[in-house]
Amino acid sequence: MAMLSFTSGASVAKQLFPVVGAEGTTALRLSIGALILLAVLRPWRVRLSATSWQSIVFYGLAMGGMNLLFYMSIQTLPLGIAIALEFTGPLSVAILSSRRKIDLLWVTLAAGGLLLLLPMSDSVANVDPTGALLALGAGGCWALYIIAGKRAGQEHGTLATSLGMAVAAFAVVPIGFAHAGTALFQPDVLLIGTVVAVLSSAFPYTLEMFALRHLPAQTYGTLTSGEPAAGAMVGLFLLGEALPLLQWCAIAMIVAASVGATMTAMRIRTPTEPLNLG
Repeated sequence: MAMLSFTSGASVAKQLFPVVGAEGTTALRLSIGALILLAVLRPWRVRLSATSWQSIVFYGLAMGGMNLLFYMSIQTLPLGIAIALEFTGPLSVAILSSRRKIDLLWVTLAAGGLLLLLPMSDSVANVDPTGALLALGAGGCWALYIIAGKRAGQEHGTLATSLGMAVAAFAVVPIGFAHAGTALFQPDVLLIGTVVAVLSSAFPYTLEMFALRHLPAQTYGTLTSGEPAAGAMVGLFLLGEALPLLQWCAIAMIVAASVGATMTAMRIRTPTEPLNLG
């Protein structure tokens, strides 16, 4: 449900692109989502030192960059392809956390999927090169988000999410306002922006926290690895983004690499060592 909520939120966000662009849509999502989380979690009750703020700022900037680049990528890419390319970020983190020979299999699968998706031949000419680069950039920010989020979460617990999103909003809102101007404050734009913020932030974060409390980490990580496929299905049914068979195979290869890397990373950890799944 969390994956479907997030991908559905992204499909709704596309409706705002003609009016306020990806930059304005990202600003609305992060600012409204931050207000919701600040109201629910009330992080101002905790005093933070100058040193502890560093992890929050790094985490928030990574979150802002990840969201902005991803939304800019889906201006020209189908949702499923953008998510698959972005998923190279957590996939890289999972593979780098393991040192087994079987990791070569996951690297090969992921690389094969990327080669099928990247616009390097006539068979994938419908994949926009700029959009692909933006999605890969979002994946790099996602990897930083996982690393920074682990530290911020250890220091500040659940409050890290609300504080990090507030930092992300402060970083992205000026970019969104510079691009869209006063169009951001139109009632219909604010309404759709609120729907996007709830579907893409508040609701899935709540569901994921519930899932993490009731599922083993390995099960959670394996299920989350299916997000590119979920994005492709939502894009097909809600946006009419039909993909050729070759690109479905590429998404399946990346999903398989993500599942395998997650399971391998879990098996080499001690029972007391936590696995950060972003």
